Amino acid sequence: MKSESAWHYDGDLKQALVAAARTIVETDGAAALSLRAVARATGVSAMAPYHHFKDRAALVAAVAASGFNQLYSDKIAALANAPGDPAQRIVAGAIAYVRFVADHPELYRLMKGPELANRAAFPELAAAAAKPGASLHAMLAELGQAGRLHGISPGDAGQILWALVHGIGTLAIDNYLANPEPLAADGAAALLAGWGAL
Repeated sequence: MKSESAWHYDGDLKQALVAAARTIVETDGAAALSLRAVARATGVSAMAPYHHFKDRAALVAAVAASGFNQLYSDKIAALANAPGDPAQRIVAGAIAYVRFVADHPELYRLMKGPELANRAAFPELAAAAAKPGASLHAMLAELGQAGRLHGISPGDAGQILWALVHGIGTLAIDNYLANPEPLAADGAAALLAGWGAL
């Protein structure tokens, strides 16, 4: 057992608390997450988490931010391995998005859940949540500037593509779809082809 004081914790307590919270979410779902459970899992006093998180909502926001940061990181890694054409990179990003959802179902439910609908209250979360969409919009803007998006704006195209991958990912983790990644690839490619980008 660690010291009763958060100040005597060996290492970065805030990061340890977020990691423990994320493990709880991924294993038992968001309903099992509490500051007390995280303190217990981290081996600190029940009050130690309050040095870093004023309440459960702040902890939930930090866990969700870590999820969005990983989603963005996974997506960037997929883009780096894709062909240079922005349309092909968008397809690779769609696959990476759905893969993340399938690999982290409970975390994704928390990230997109109603508990965090007001992201403005948590600037770190808002910034992390914006990154995956910003990278998609940049690629769509590149297609638009090259005259390869017909009849749709980059903003609207981004919303439709996000709805596609979110829908496929959510259906997959609810056990309605067995092979989400090929569907994400085919769906994104079909949309892009319809807009004249492929």
